[in-house]
Amino acid sequence: MGLLTYSPGRTRVKICGLKTPSDIDTAVAAGVDAVGFVFYAPSPRAVTPNIAAQLITRLPAGVDAVGLVVNASEAEFAAIRAIAPITLWQFHGDESPEDCARLAGGQPWMKAARIGAGFAFDDFSLQYSQANAFLLDALVEGFGGGGVPFDWQGIPQTWVSANAHRVVLSGGLNTHNVGEAIARLHPCAVDVSSGVECSRGVKDPVLMTDFIKAVRAADAQSAP
Repeated sequence: MGLLTYSPGRTRVKICGLKTPSDIDTAVAAGVDAVGFVFYAPSPRAVTPNIAAQLITRLPAGVDAVGLVVNASEAEFAAIRAIAPITLWQFHGDESPEDCARLAGGQPWMKAARIGAGFAFDDFSLQYSQANAFLLDALVEGFGGGGVPFDWQGIPQTWVSANAHRVVLSGGLNTHNVGEAIARLHPCAVDVSSGVECSRGVKDPVLMTDFIKAVRAADAQSAP
């Protein structure tokens, strides 16, 4: 079905920063909707296009391969695209709407919003109106939320209601708080990385499985 298939009552799940065949196999067995590959060298979760391409061969049909880039040059982006069969792009840097659309080249894409105090939600969604999804992450030094949650209560309810079908909630999610996040915001999808790691950049198979179980439990509780 893919990450951005909006189905009220069924929250989609993306696990980001996967690097090994066992990571992929665990995520798929647990019922993931998308896996993220980080093409940003400073990240402890970074992979090369060749490694990503090998890992993507393990994904069944319907599970998105998400390519996360941060201010990638035209040449860097082309190198990824030539090798790794990415199905959805995640722009996590300072890319303009024009940059995102041009680089994605007709493929679906989502833009990460780094949420801090006074973040202008309406301005952001208007500026990136062509995005297939908005990924809400915490504002920290550097790029990526670093496992830090942000104040979900600061998201205007009217904005959430209007955009729920393309909101991907990230930033400090884990097995213990994802249920609250889903109950409060009812996003299209949730995105986790550090919240399912046993050490920085190393995924824990039990935490990955438990996270998806927690999402399904939250969906069941919020069902009419």
